Amino acid sequence: MPEVLVQYQAEIWQSIGETFMMVGVSILFAIVLGLPLGTLLFLTRKGQLMENRIIFSILNLFVNIVRSFPFLLFVVFLIPFTRWIVGTAIGTAAATVPMSIMAIAYYSRLVEQSLIDVPKGVIEAAISMGVSIPEIVFKFLLVEARSGLVLGLTTSTISFISYSTIVGVVGGGGIGDFAIRYGYQQFETELMIYMIIIMIILVQLIQFTGTTVSKAIDKR
Repeated sequence: MPEVLVQYQAEIWQSIGETFMMVGVSILFAIVLGLPLGTLLFLTRKGQLMENRIIFSILNLFVNIVRSFPFLLFVVFLIPFTRWIVGTAIGTAAATVPMSIMAIAYYSRLVEQSLIDVPKGVIEAAISMGVSIPEIVFKFLLVEARSGLVLGLTTSTISFISYSTIVGVVGGGGIGDFAIRYGYQQFETELMIYMIIIMIILVQLIQFTGTTVSKAIDKR
């Protein structure tokens, strides 16, 4: 192991743990809130099972506004809300607030798109069988779209890792913050390169895992 990695071993593991925490919490919120939000966006679209122009417009506006924010500005904009939620605007816990909100909006749009790609014949067949809307969602739509949902979550996770490096600049911690403070600012170029390599390996592992799982559950 290179000497510089041995020297900063404890700090490196801490930064990796902080990144995992930020990304992990964001993924949790993406699944718990982003998946239902994306499903509701799909169901309330024009021509769908629960068509409702008002609800769709409100949800669509929320998603569009959040996703249109440059993420660093979004973090700054949410500082009062973040401080109200976790008691501080600095640190790893605080960084999870804007990341989680962005994750909800980001993944919900990918969920909506995955459900749009489900063949209309699937829904028509379910309706002809007389099943309820919740059954159509859980037994037909989400089952048919599961491969796309996994790929969407994979793409989202990789984006969240990128976001975690941005919140590091404003005191969120994580690999990005470590690379800047110990690598760039202290002119430890070698250390910064190693951290970039760690990030690349992490992203590649996530992409490989997501793609493999998506192919395994895709029965089409």
